[in-house]
Amino acid sequence: MHNKTIFGALGALLLAGCVSIGGSTEPPEQLLTLTASSTAAAGSTASGDISTALAVSEPAVPQRLNVVRVPVQVDSSSLAYLQDAVWVEKPARLFQRVLSETIRARGGRLVVGGGDLEFAAPTQLSGQLLAMDYIPARSAVIVQYEAVLRLPDGTVRTQRFESEITGVAPTALSVAPALNSAANDVAAQVADWVG
Repeated sequence: MHNKTIFGALGALLLAGCVSIGGSTEPPEQLLTLTASSTAAAGSTASGDISTALAVSEPAVPQRLNVVRVPVQVDSSSLAYLQDAVWVEKPARLFQRVLSETIRARGGRLVVGGGDLEFAAPTQLSGQLLAMDYIPARSAVIVQYEAVLRLPDGTVRTQRFESEITGVAPTALSVAPALNSAANDVAAQVADWVG
């Protein structure tokens, strides 16, 4: 029992160095972003009738992701944010761009977003970004997306996609590329599912 108390205290001390509860007055040294690993080549075009277009909407998010910080799931009922890890913009918008670009590059589909074209496209991909977190208990990052695909005939399909990368140190410099890789993995899974 004594060893569990010691290990628990050591874990809390180690975690205290990687998370932040309040806001910092110091600006971050760098901002984090997501970039698509599959991209359409420069000069490539996509065209087609609006009836074949796919609109990719910005996903809904739980409140913990509606910020520009990286959530750290301390335990089942506690949350903190990774110190010095600040997104350039909210994760939902970043993930939407990676998802759109990946579907465009992998499938050659006409992908539209924003403005009137998004609402005119008969095939709509929406969903919820459920996690884009760091999990210290597993030294892992996780990206989880619940996709909702509405087809022109009114059929609705849903599927949950997930990617977890382990062996990630609790620092912004380690977590950022791991989250980028996991987000791209999820986007590739969705692109294959959408077709």
